[in-house]
Amino acid sequence: MKKVALTAVALLGLGLAACQNNAGDNNAANETAVENNAEADVNAATDDAATSADNALNAASNAVEDAGNAVDNAGEALENAADNAAH
Repeated sequence: MKKVALTAVALLGLGLAACQNNAGDNNAANETAVENNAEADVNAATDDAATSADNALNAASNAVEDAGNAVDNAGEALENAADNAAH
């Protein structure tokens, strides 16, 4: 009978040990997940901003180059008109 009682007490002890409140561990895991997701969001936003800035600079550079080409073309057209008028 003592063995049965000891076995029952041991099983109850194991059952209680398995039912421990681990809310603190769960909260820590949730906070870590939130922090990791926030960091990923910030990194993505930073990458998007850098890409947008690069695209804007490239567009501005292309516009300046196009304007320079237009000036060159206008100068050559003027030169050609002067040559044609002289002949």
